[in-house]
Amino acid sequence: MNSTTTAADLLPVMEYFYTLQGEGYHQGRAAYFIRLGGCDVGCVWCDVKDSWDASKHPLQSVEFLVSEVKKTPAKLVVITGGEPLLHPLDALTAALQLAGLETNIETSGSSPLSGSWNWICLSPKKFKAPLPEVVQVAHELKVVIFNKHDFEWAESFLAEVPASCKLYLQPEWEKASSMLPLITEYIKENPKWELSAQLHKYINVP
Repeated sequence: MNSTTTAADLLPVMEYFYTLQGEGYHQGRAAYFIRLGGCDVGCVWCDVKDSWDASKHPLQSVEFLVSEVKKTPAKLVVITGGEPLLHPLDALTAALQLAGLETNIETSGSSPLSGSWNWICLSPKKFKAPLPEVVQVAHELKVVIFNKHDFEWAESFLAEVPASCKLYLQPEWEKASSMLPLITEYIKENPKWELSAQLHKYINVP
């Protein structure tokens, strides 16, 4: 820590990497991902359970993270987790935006909103309900479909999100073969929804 670094400038970081965004509205775009440690939601089907315990991951400074992003041609930075809103994100997003970078977040919405965001992707989980303050400002609602009852649950958010919010249904990866046909038929009957299919896993990138 240098003399100008404060505790608010340090975040537990599981990994950081440059790849393609595989999900939702920005699917297919080059994106730099910063995955923060710590999660209080604990989805049984989570594919990054190693992120849950923040204490397992080294603290990195905002200055360091911005410098790593700037080593790439990235224009878009995605903050994810874990649950990134467990941490104060104002300093990180301010520094990223000052560097001319677009800031996106992927969150369950279970903790109070912090940071300045060009795009908020809300992916609510049944294990811990999202806060209204996050639901009401979401640019994108991305609901993971684990079983057929999740369609009704997805619909329950439509009265709360902004009218301009983009709506996505995404099969849980391990159940994609059984859920995709159901999602396809559901979207055909309810065309306000679109499919998010985790492109990155199909093309085998991080």
